[in-house]
Amino acid sequence: MKAVIQRVLSSNVVINGETVGEIEKGFMILLGVARGDTEEQADILLKKIPFLRVFEDENGKMNLSCADIGGEILVVSQFTLCADCSHGRRPSFTCAAPPQEANALYEYFVEGLKKAGVKKVATGRFGADMKVSLVNDGPVTIILDTDNL
Repeated sequence: MKAVIQRVLSSNVVINGETVGEIEKGFMILLGVARGDTEEQADILLKKIPFLRVFEDENGKMNLSCADIGGEILVVSQFTLCADCSHGRRPSFTCAAPPQEANALYEYFVEGLKKAGVKKVATGRFGADMKVSLVNDGPVTIILDTDNL
């Protein structure tokens, strides 16, 4: 499972002109579910992401977590994070989990963030053509891959 985490001042997801998810200060997460991923991989990310100390304290040091600042999180499913670009110029997405399996883990992850006490958790819509906007803060971007944690 892969997560691209961006520290944001705000972020939103629009589908067919309708805003379906939006947050203020916190994290915008692109979540990629690979074939064979399980709830165990999601739990690894859930134990880490809300508590990543990448928000500035009163001294301007990245010392506070999303949980510490009462930050919000927007999660967007992103199967293209599982792209294999090792051959040719056209990515292969066969490493991505099948839609039903990926959606189940995506929903599990979203519910896990809520259970972890995240102030607000917003989402896109699984499988939809989404327009994602964000105002990067820093910018700060962290990539987590459960194969390397």
